[in-house]
Amino acid sequence: MQIIEFLKQAKVKYEVTKHKPTFSAQRMAAVEHEPGRFVAKPVLVKVDGRTMMCVLDANHKVDLQKLKTQLGATRAELADETEVGYICNDCELGAEPPFGKLYDLPTIMDKSLERDDHIVFQAGSHEEAVRLSMEDYRRLAEPRILEFSYQGH
Repeated sequence: MQIIEFLKQAKVKYEVTKHKPTFSAQRMAAVEHEPGRFVAKPVLVKVDGRTMMCVLDANHKVDLQKLKTQLGATRAELADETEVGYICNDCELGAEPPFGKLYDLPTIMDKSLERDDHIVFQAGSHEEAVRLSMEDYRRLAEPRILEFSYQGH
């Protein structure tokens, strides 16, 4: 299911913007004139063989050790591009929306996003972004909130 269709069905208020193609959350933040902390970046991680969608802001990176510890797991590794492409086959690679439930995956949100009033994320393509209130995002995504990131560069 495409993300826009999902949001329409949920009857939430959202805004879609078009921009020149961007291939990183940081670049999207720049072209959307949003601080990186508001740009939600989904990262697929395999934890003890089970794939999960971790959502964090554009300024952060996944700390696999912290994630593993908080989930009581023995292994945590990033999913490779082939797996991401297979799971999120309705999107351009790297433009996945931060809703694990669209792909039958649990969603884990980093605590760093919790304080924000809204998020911006790729809408399945490198040219479209969606702005959504954090309240609606949390209600629709039903994320588990953990602390699993560190400030990236």
